Formats: sequence, structure tokens, C-alpha cells
Amino acid sequence: MAIIRHIALNLLNQEKHLKKGVKRKRNLAGWDNEYLMEILTGANQL
Repeated sequence: MAIIRHIALNLLNQEKHLKKGVKRKRNLAGWDNEYLMEILTGANQL
């Protein structure tokens, strides 16, 4: 489970579209499926 948690945190840290903290990004990903898919697929990353 620790590996999965580290992967999730790394994806949240790499996401630069939203200038918020990791806690806020994690909550937003839980509420918004489109934002979750952006994080998982790497969309909006240059």
C-alpha cells in the first residue's frame, strides 16, 4: 500500500495546472472525476 500511496503523491506533486497544496488537490480529485483523469493521464502537462 505504501508504494501506491507514493505513486499517488508523486502524481499530485507533478500536476502543475492547479497551484494548490497536495491536500487540496487530493480532495479535488476525489470530488471531480475529470480532474482525477487529468492527474492520472498527465493531461495539461507540458
